[in-house]
Amino acid sequence: MSYSAIWSENKNLNAVEKTKLKKDGLDIINEIIDKYSKTGYESIDPEDIGLFKWAGVYEQKPKNGYFMLRVRMTSGIMNAAQAKTLADIAEKYGRGIANITTRGSVQFHWIKIENIPDIFYKLKSCGMSSFEACGDCTRSIVGNPLTGIDREELIDTSSIVKEVNDFFLLNRDFSNLPRKYKISISGSIYNTAHAQINDISFTPAIKTVDGEDVLGFHVWLGGGLSSTPHLAKKLNIFARQSDVLKIAEAVCIIFRDNGYREKRIRARLKFLLDDWGVEKFESKIKELTGPLLKSGIDKTVSWNASYYYGIHPQKQKGKSFVGLNIPFGEITARDLAELASIADACGDQKLRTTLSQNIIISGIDDNAVPQLIKKNIFTRLPIMPKNFLGYTVACTGNEFCNLAIVETKNRARQVTSYLDKKIAMEIPVRIHFTGCPNSCGQKHIADISLQGGRIKTEDGIKDAFTLWAGGTLEGCGHFAEKIKDLTDADEVQFILEKMLLFYKKNSLPGENFTSFVNREGIDRLKNAAIV
Repeated sequence: MSYSAIWSENKNLNAVEKTKLKKDGLDIINEIIDKYSKTGYESIDPEDIGLFKWAGVYEQKPKNGYFMLRVRMTSGIMNAAQAKTLADIAEKYGRGIANITTRGSVQFHWIKIENIPDIFYKLKSCGMSSFEACGDCTRSIVGNPLTGIDREELIDTSSIVKEVNDFFLLNRDFSNLPRKYKISISGSIYNTAHAQINDISFTPAIKTVDGEDVLGFHVWLGGGLSSTPHLAKKLNIFARQSDVLKIAEAVCIIFRDNGYREKRIRARLKFLLDDWGVEKFESKIKELTGPLLKSGIDKTVSWNASYYYGIHPQKQKGKSFVGLNIPFGEITARDLAELASIADACGDQKLRTTLSQNIIISGIDDNAVPQLIKKNIFTRLPIMPKNFLGYTVACTGNEFCNLAIVETKNRARQVTSYLDKKIAMEIPVRIHFTGCPNSCGQKHIADISLQGGRIKTEDGIKDAFTLWAGGTLEGCGHFAEKIKDLTDADEVQFILEKMLLFYKKNSLPGENFTSFVNREGIDRLKNAAIV
């Protein structure tokens, strides 16, 4: 560790910060292996439970001896052997289920402390890790899941993402941040890595330098969701491809040394940027990096919301990728193992997870695709799913999450099943379920969002949802706005039906839901929901 914890004398540090001053989060990894896996759940020091996150481990609700373990991913890309290992872990230790998150990671539930060292070993043996998939550190880097095969990619970011990931992973200079540090790097013109909702993002740009057009990146800073959402702000910086790491490092140093450590709720980078302003933050970055070029021309043209269903040609001649639906991100160990075998035998030995909780199989010979998609697995995991089933995201919910107020995945199944039977849509409508205000289900960027809560009724306390609409990351982005306060969960499907029929009746040809809301105004949609 080559830095000084200049905040250590702050008398107003929150409890987590005080714990981190006594023990670095990375220290917990060996303690899990050498101590707690042998002495058992009841022996775990309560202070150490919070540090388990640095190992990629969270205590699972209802805190009775089980854990969630999240695997660190980069751009959501894994090889077939790694996917088979994940399937094996799910089968042996996760009751046969793995979950894909809205950042393209894979996580397991029902993990016992005595089994964690073996999981660590299995992951290490195939070149993976759960370390720093959680905690106040640099999280898994999101990127373009199609990097290297994407016909719409201006820059293959594989080597850049690897360089940045390898620099931060287990680097004790950056293992004690005020809160998590989320990085997004993509060279696609379709904003495939959700730039505006990450702490720092790099999106494709071009600039003429000394008479030559140079492909590089624009830099965005200070995005994030949770209960106080912020859209990232674009800096007046053009980053050459070789600049990405030093800029990401500089921002992390600034965040580490100046971020807020008194109240956890204000500890994210977005609050520091808001207080300092863009110009001051840019100036601080350049003090660390040296001179940087001013911004060039944006090359992002639109946002695909990370959906890739169907069969698509790759930039490699004669090759295609297939995007398939993993309903609400939940996949059985058996299906994951079968997809890995398909990738091994028929593709480029890779599976790619998406930020919409789905999976892509890449590198398939064009002439092999028709026969491939006849496999039975694609009836369970369709390549062209029903509209509402295929375009609905759901967070973990209160089945496992200690923060979630309501159950989400089964509710999402009920609602989407109802809507798919009732309404035929030409243009998909993106619906997100999130169990609490922390918004792991990313309510702010969906066409329609449902945020869980509880209400008092004549029949007692019941699950309920607040409804939101109009979220998008097109352009600079626009967060969803509230449509209706807490409503009985059993009634929301009927309210959604009214809203969707209003959209279907009044939209212009080719107009997506959020564009419709922006044109008609949020109040008209509110009225449609109430009628």
